[in-house]
Amino acid sequence: MFKKLSALYALVRKDVRILWYALRHPARPGWLLPAVVGLGLYLLSPIDLIPDLLPGIGLVDDLVLIPLVIAWLVSRLPAELRRGAADAARTLDAVPVRSRAGRG
Repeated sequence: MFKKLSALYALVRKDVRILWYALRHPARPGWLLPAVVGLGLYLLSPIDLIPDLLPGIGLVDDLVLIPLVIAWLVSRLPAELRRGAADAARTLDAVPVRSRAGRG
């Protein structure tokens, strides 16, 4: 179960980085910004497909729909923009993070 969740997290993290790169790129499609804003509004909105008040199942729509929509948006990007964004996301993953232990 933990392996599946960590794989899903890695996939969503990569797709979010691709969307972030694509949003800042000058050749982004015109529909991308309104789509990402709409997704953010849905995420923050108290109105959901399944109310969050239902125990357990209320959060399932957010845990399933948000990653699906993010993956769908990434798949709708133009191929050259998606490749450049994926390369940039891969570069960000390859940059080592400094540990704070060495600071003094």
